[in-house]
Amino acid sequence: MAEQKPSAIYLKDYTVPNFLIDKTELTFDLDETQTIVTSRLHVRRNPDSLEQTSPLVLDGGEDVKLIGVAIDDYALPQEEFAIKDDKLVITATPNEFVLTCETMIEPQNNTKLEGLYRSSSMFCTQCEAEGFRHITYYLDRPDVMSIFTTTIIADESRYPVMLSNGNEIERGKTDEGKTFVTWHDPFKKPAYLFALVAGNLEVLNDTFTTMSGRDVKLQIFTEKHNIDKVDFAMDSLKRSMKWDEEVYGREYDLDIFMIVAVDDFNMGAMENKGLNIFNSSCLLASPETTTDDAYLRVEAVVAHEYFHNWSGNRVTCRDWFQLSLKEGFTVFRDQCFSADTHSDVVKRVEDVSFLKTTQFAEDAGPMAHPIRPASFIEISNFYTLTIYEKGAEVVRMIHTLLGEEGFRKGSDLYFERHDGQAVTCDDFVQAMEDANGVDLSQFKRWYSQAGTPRLTVSDHYDEQAQTYSLTIRQETPPTPNQPTKLALHIPVKVGLVSNANEALSFSFAGQTQDEVVLHVNDVEQTFVFEHVASKPVPSLLRGFSAPVKLDYDYSTEQLLQLMSGDPDGFNRWSASQQLAVNELNALIKQYQNGQTLTEQTHLVEGFKALLADKTLDPAMVALILGLPSQAYMSELAEKIDPQAIKAAREHLRVVAGKALQAEFKHVYESNTVSEAYQASAEQIAKRSLKNAALMYWVASGSDEAKAAVVHQYRDADNMTDQYAALSCIVHFELSEADELLNAFFEQWQHEALVVNKWLMLSAAREQENGLEQIKALMQHPNFDIKNPNKLRAVIGGLGQNVDTFHNLDGSGYAFLADQIILLNKRNPQIASRLCTPLTRWQRMVPALAEKMKGELERIAQEDLSKDVYEVVSKSLA
Repeated sequence: MAEQKPSAIYLKDYTVPNFLIDKTELTFDLDETQTIVTSRLHVRRNPDSLEQTSPLVLDGGEDVKLIGVAIDDYALPQEEFAIKDDKLVITATPNEFVLTCETMIEPQNNTKLEGLYRSSSMFCTQCEAEGFRHITYYLDRPDVMSIFTTTIIADESRYPVMLSNGNEIERGKTDEGKTFVTWHDPFKKPAYLFALVAGNLEVLNDTFTTMSGRDVKLQIFTEKHNIDKVDFAMDSLKRSMKWDEEVYGREYDLDIFMIVAVDDFNMGAMENKGLNIFNSSCLLASPETTTDDAYLRVEAVVAHEYFHNWSGNRVTCRDWFQLSLKEGFTVFRDQCFSADTHSDVVKRVEDVSFLKTTQFAEDAGPMAHPIRPASFIEISNFYTLTIYEKGAEVVRMIHTLLGEEGFRKGSDLYFERHDGQAVTCDDFVQAMEDANGVDLSQFKRWYSQAGTPRLTVSDHYDEQAQTYSLTIRQETPPTPNQPTKLALHIPVKVGLVSNANEALSFSFAGQTQDEVVLHVNDVEQTFVFEHVASKPVPSLLRGFSAPVKLDYDYSTEQLLQLMSGDPDGFNRWSASQQLAVNELNALIKQYQNGQTLTEQTHLVEGFKALLADKTLDPAMVALILGLPSQAYMSELAEKIDPQAIKAAREHLRVVAGKALQAEFKHVYESNTVSEAYQASAEQIAKRSLKNAALMYWVASGSDEAKAAVVHQYRDADNMTDQYAALSCIVHFELSEADELLNAFFEQWQHEALVVNKWLMLSAAREQENGLEQIKALMQHPNFDIKNPNKLRAVIGGLGQNVDTFHNLDGSGYAFLADQIILLNKRNPQIASRLCTPLTRWQRMVPALAEKMKGELERIAQEDLSKDVYEVVSKSLA
């Protein structure tokens, strides 16, 4: 590692800024070789600061070259300022002044994709979290909010589109013949919400009329060859705007809302005020090139970034420790939007499945942290599943505790009280408390405690008294720097199911009901249900009412009963997953003991009943048919044995496929969509069930199924069916696999996002020479290591390739480590994220753990960026 280790920043050390910037006036003179940035900052000392004689210290970057600096038009000589550790320090300043700063940057050489950089032929920015300091010197922190006016100067023949935040207020020509465009944003914002785009772009125009009758101009910009793929995004935007008005009473506030698609982007999208910048993969959609899953992702991300206009922009976070204030809240909002648009149960299952597979693993690893971290070395490392997904679950629990009406009252007060402010998670909870007259002080421990709580549940039925008791014990395991945990306030939604698969009513707290939210707020509690007519099966944690692990000793019969008859759709899926987990664990043990895999599966019985029930939503059936993933089984394992998990999953799929071959064939044929493609809930549901059934049918070994999947590939009129068929063909290594994989590339080689699918599927393909194939992919003309999407496609495919990545010789881990070292300085954000699989070395079986740890130690010998250093050092601690 670098000789001087990066130091941590602590929440407890927060102090208000010593200076404030009331107005920010920026001028960008864009050029192919260098860009000149001139800033005029209207600065004053912060009256709330205790340091009234402190120097002005502005953040900068190693890629920012200072040309000149002036105070109130007085050009400072070199002895009156200094640059120390990339910061501009001015010792003597008035209490109020205008600071003019001229800098030079080279966007075309910016491989980190932070600040201003080039993507294809356009200039674009990414300033969250600390990218603005790579543009010019500034107080680059979220609690410094300013009114921005931005002028862009460029050659109009090369950059006819020049965009920034707010409304366009002026356009003209410079004396040199260049074009200038000036934008003004009337709302205060921190620098991380600044955006600029310049390029030769096409635009889709539309309008939206707000609830107060204002017409807002909507524009989506892309490169010319992609303009036919943004209609769905525009429709999603308009539906999001309407939903936010109806559900939260939030109206859009500017005269124009713009979105730009960018190919090279480290993240998914960015909510810059009035000018959202999107990774192309989160914006472009057409039936021929986009799967149903990708359509739903576009819809969700468009909604997420739009919803940030209030939950993130108008009210922003005081410091980066409060990141979940905006991200957790906004993820919850976009989840609710998708649930209202499609199936609420299906959406909940998808979100929880992702949470339990990925965020739970994060909670159990070396990077575990609360949704409001106590410290960090590099803030980019904390754009995590914990901040986003668990943060959304914490907001959802508040919604559960307060109810829909109470939560709306709280959010209204929050937006009214803090409009135009940079605030904290405590401010959010306080608004919820004040609006509803409740005490959430114990609940706030969710913000400061890391780890996934475990609920252990036992029960007792007294037939004579007709009472049913549930005893619930909570425990949160130790996490780094938090060995001791306090009891949390956990809402547990419970129903009771009879042996006849009917909801049992009961009396609880003096009220007759058939579902109740239990407030678990002590280490151990017993809850008594009265007037329970027969011994019930408990339906626990309905709707996944809290992000916890649940231990209750369900019998196979009880799981089958819940799977087929629980009124709560989420718990039907949960029961099927638990039944599959139990059977997979038995198979894993057999594999590890060298035994023949012979588990007598009860899952088939549940699947058979499921497939025969014509009343169920096809999308829900498809989800229940999905076996627990390789990643989820790994998260559950005491010691992860990738080969054993893979073997168990493959065996169970084959057993189910053979046992229900006729049923899967029937379901496949009866769910074919004959109408023209639509990304509608009904069509998506039918395609998801059809393709789930196809995978099992092919797993059965049926020649008819093999012919059907090849036929589907060749005749598909949409990417969902074509890619599902190709994935099946490649997974089962049918004789046509090589031919059709090559044909797929030839057909779509000019569509970058489809090529990414080909890269991932090719990298995930299990072959004897798998690593050589992956290395060849990284030399392919259509691969570009500078493009995060392509890199994620290949490395993501490697992660799915069990035989190659987890090879006992450690070659898969060594290859990943090589890529991390290569990207460490080129793009530290991406490099640090690639470390994640290696950070779980202590969870692996010993033979693999040793190899993983060795690669982390090899990475640690390099001169590391702060991003990679933090992840590697914590993983080896």
